Amino acid sequence: MIKLIECPRDAMQGIKHHIPTALKKEYLNALLRVGFDTLDFGSFVSPKVIPQMADTVDVLNGLNLDNTSTKLLAIVANVRGAEEAVVHENISYLGFPFSISETFQMRNTNSTIEQSLINVEKIQDLCILSKKELVVYISMGFGNPYGDEWSPEVAIHWVDKLAALGINIVSLSDTVGVANPDSISYLFKSLIPAFRHIEFGAHLHTHSFNWEEKIQAAHDSGCNRFDGAMKGYGGCPMAADDLVGNMPTENLIHYFKDELPEINYDALEIVNKVVDKVFIGH
Repeated sequence: MIKLIECPRDAMQGIKHHIPTALKKEYLNALLRVGFDTLDFGSFVSPKVIPQMADTVDVLNGLNLDNTSTKLLAIVANVRGAEEAVVHENISYLGFPFSISETFQMRNTNSTIEQSLINVEKIQDLCILSKKELVVYISMGFGNPYGDEWSPEVAIHWVDKLAALGINIVSLSDTVGVANPDSISYLFKSLIPAFRHIEFGAHLHTHSFNWEEKIQAAHDSGCNRFDGAMKGYGGCPMAADDLVGNMPTENLIHYFKDELPEINYDALEIVNKVVDKVFIGH
């Protein structure tokens, strides 16, 4: 079964103009009607670092979760953020960006990889106590622009460490759009058989000309969990000066159209009427 995770938080976090809280609520409530498995809706991070996400709690309180099966995911960057997130009953998942690039981990969470592994363990304990699931994103999972050591074996090494902590969902993140079909296939074909209890996902950033080959490589290699953002908006503002956009959700829906009976296309049309107002201006 294909799982689609829609990531408006990833799409919004780097937008320079302030998106009004009411407009965020309107957009997220429209997304909740489409039929996505999960909605990555906000983050509990320092507003000084990501000011666009400062209203996450207000947005959460304005979401209408009646008549939707979509679950909510919030990103956290440290234990304090996790402590703030787990008190909210309507959040099912916490997401933590665990970079296998030392440079990016310092830029993104102000901690080393080893320190982040300790944080993952503490956040996992909080999730267990709060009956929530921790999703770990392997940021820079397919390479990095900083010259830090990278190979598929480096990614596999750190997934092994995460598996030892009882992590059940790991999403491989192509944070700056450097993945190619060969590296995607190699990683998923290496990881999925080796860690059968882990659900692996693909959080792929992409250019417009090579999105399909990336989806195909991941899916053919056993991945059934895919992140996307409407119209490909977004990109990590902590990663590089030039953002490479998210995998467009509409491309994922088109590619998997015969495997997504839960998608409500009427609701998707409503989303399409709101999305540009959110990201281009209002």
